[in-house]
Amino acid sequence: MSGGLITISPPIGSAFNSERSTILGNTCLYGATGGQLYAAGQAGERFAVRNSGAIAVVEGLGDNGCEYMTGGIVVVLGQTGVNFGAGMTGGFAYVFDQHRQFNRRVNKELVDIQAVSQPIHQQHLKQLIEQHVQHTGSEHAQMILSDFNNWLDYFVLVKPTNMDVQELLQADFTQAAIAVNAG
Repeated sequence: MSGGLITISPPIGSAFNSERSTILGNTCLYGATGGQLYAAGQAGERFAVRNSGAIAVVEGLGDNGCEYMTGGIVVVLGQTGVNFGAGMTGGFAYVFDQHRQFNRRVNKELVDIQAVSQPIHQQHLKQLIEQHVQHTGSEHAQMILSDFNNWLDYFVLVKPTNMDVQELLQADFTQAAIAVNAG
């Protein structure tokens, strides 16, 4: 993917919970350089591997998510598999850690995990979730937005250890804000 917008959501009237159901297969966004993906459901394994510029919001994913990522932004509104962020050298991810299990699932060799404490990141995360609801109608994402300030404590920011928050704000966030506003 090098641009454009992809939205995926269950059929209207579906009885299953999107955050507990797989809607994307394996290796989606492998090597993506741009564009946006909003999926009201879980992605398979190796999601956003080698992502260098795409923005994506999904409601969970399998093993090896964001592996070797060099740019872009991923929001995970649910559980991840193991080995998240292995080899990640750029970009960043927001992960909803509702069950406080993410610390055991992330590969900490090259990434740091922080609270989403900077107001600019809080605003950006909320904006991405709002875009997700707008494009997919996700009830799970709407539930998070309805009490965002309380749910915010369950989100973590995953970023490369060699990149400080100021660099993130100047590099990826600026690009993301442009892309989200254009979408």
